[in-house]
Amino acid sequence: MLDIKNLNVSVEDKLILKNLNLSLGKGQVHAIMGPNGSGKSTIAHTLAGKPNYDVNSGEVSFNGEDLLSKDPYERSLDGLFLAFQYPIELPGVTNASYLKQIVNAHRKSKNETPIDAGEFLKILKEKSKQLDIPMDMHSRFVNTGFSGGEKKKNEVLQMDLLDPSLIIMDETDSGLDVDALKSTAEAINKLRNSDRTFLIITHYLRLLEYIEPDFVHVFQNGSVIETGDKSLASKIDQEGYN
Repeated sequence: MLDIKNLNVSVEDKLILKNLNLSLGKGQVHAIMGPNGSGKSTIAHTLAGKPNYDVNSGEVSFNGEDLLSKDPYERSLDGLFLAFQYPIELPGVTNASYLKQIVNAHRKSKNETPIDAGEFLKILKEKSKQLDIPMDMHSRFVNTGFSGGEKKKNEVLQMDLLDPSLIIMDETDSGLDVDALKSTAEAINKLRNSDRTFLIITHYLRLLEYIEPDFVHVFQNGSVIETGDKSLASKIDQEGYN
């Protein structure tokens, strides 16, 4: 699904990713771990198309197409979803209105008719119930005053509504207590299937205890230095990166 070849990326003229090679198959869960400053989040921002992340060389293929040639919104419409470390707030925009707008933007890209308010409300109720999200949350402004757990579960709801094929999670466990982490992970696990791929970026083992990866990659100085299964994450938790 995603194939990264010899990728070199600079931020403010500083080389961060160095000859990165990484392949993600359909239905797989990959985790990237590494110390601060190793380039983990740079992967997420580069794949999503964040400005000022300059690709010096290399290739990224997503579902057989050149990802790097596309604008951020095109990448989203093609099925790439980035779950932010710190989801932004949108004061003045209700959550229900926002979710309906993004769903219709994706439907429009597929030449589908826009979903009307009644039909959307029915879907929203169904998916919110599955994720244990109270409906009154959707009358509030997007992420405004939300707890850390509410923000992360709201992103999981967006994933469910948009049905992406590739989900990139940039340190989703940041700022979550044990209960919120477990609840968020349970919601994410409900979205796992044979057609959807996850790339999970994290510092710690605790998230991977709830969302079990197929592969764990250790990052250092902008490239992968070791790959293994979940036991590699356990070894790092016990011994550190040194």
